Amino acid sequence: MSGNALEVRQLEVRYGPVRAAIKIDLDVAPGSVTTLLGANGAGKTSTVMAVAGARRIAGGSVSIFGKDMTGASAEDIVRAGVAIAPEGRRIFGSLSVEENLRLAGSVLEDAQLAGEKSAAMMQRFPVLGERRRQLAGLLSGGEQQMLAVARALMSQPRLLLMDEPSLGLAPQMVDQIFAIIEELRQEGISILLVEQNAALALDVADHAVVLANGEVAAAGAPADLKNDSLLHAAYLAA
Repeated sequence: MSGNALEVRQLEVRYGPVRAAIKIDLDVAPGSVTTLLGANGAGKTSTVMAVAGARRIAGGSVSIFGKDMTGASAEDIVRAGVAIAPEGRRIFGSLSVEENLRLAGSVLEDAQLAGEKSAAMMQRFPVLGERRRQLAGLLSGGEQQMLAVARALMSQPRLLLMDEPSLGLAPQMVDQIFAIIEELRQEGISILLVEQNAALALDVADHAVVLANGEVAAAGAPADLKNDSLLHAAYLAA
C-alpha cells in the first residue's frame, strides 16, 4: 500500500472524443506540495477536477491515502480527507462570508465543531472576520481567494487541491496566498497546487510535474526544473 497522500496513475480524462489528460502520473507525499504546471489547456484543471471527483475518469487510477478512490463521488472524496479551492473561487456571492463558511462546514456532522471551525477561520484570516457579515460577492479578488481557501479548510482536509490561487491577484495578495500555502504545508497538510506563476510555485513546492497537451512533459525536483527547456516549452507551447 502506498504511503502517499495522493497517487495518480495513467489518468485519462475525456470531453467527448477530446482527451484533456493523457496517462498522467503524479504523487503528493504526506505533508508536501506537488505543483502541476503547464500552459493554458495543458490538462491541469482537468486532472485536479478528476482527482476531486468532479470529472469522470476515462482511464487510470486515483489513490488517496492508500485507498483506491477511482471513480468515487465528490462527496466520498471529501469524506476521505480531500478539499478543493477551485479555479475562479466559486464562492456564493449572495451569501455573507460567515454563511459561506458555515455552509462549507455542513460536511461536519457536529454543528458545534462547524461553528468552532468557522470562528477559527475568521481568526486565521482576520480580513474575513472583519467582513463576516459582508456579502462575499463584494469582497476584493484577494479576499475572495482567502475565503475560498478558508472554505476548503472547513472540512479539515488532509489533502488540499488548489487550482490557480494567484490568478488575477495583486502582487502583495499573491505573496499572502503563498505564505498561507507554506503555513499549511508546515501544518502537515498535503497540497496539489496548480499555478500559473511557475517561479513562485517552484519555490514553494517539494515536487513538480509539467504538463503539455494533456501529457507529462517533465517531472522532478523544482530546483532541477527551474531552467529546464521542457518547462519553458510547455509554457510557450500554443
